[in-house]
Amino acid sequence: MYEYDSNEGPAAAVSSVKSVFSRKAVVRMQLLKEVVGGDSYRINNKYDDDHTPLPVSEIIQRAQLLIGQEVSYDLLGSNCEHFVTLLRYGEGVSEQV
Repeated sequence: MYEYDSNEGPAAAVSSVKSVFSRKAVVRMQLLKEVVGGDSYRINNKYDDDHTPLPVSEIIQRAQLLIGQEVSYDLLGSNCEHFVTLLRYGEGVSEQV
């Protein structure tokens, strides 16, 4: 289980994909500040107007169950945005590509 420290920024439940070509990714838990380093970032829940977010406790529980698991990755149909929106809304959505 992780602890959230508001001084350190939100925790990230998933990290970058090892290789776009492998079509697989392993879910890891890292603090968002560790992932972005010195780069700026913002949280964009742009689908909240069209999709109802699940309760935070359910989002966290769903994410924690996937830590260490290998998941499918496909740039067009199963990318990182699909992954996080599936956790947040129960439906994978992406307008990235």
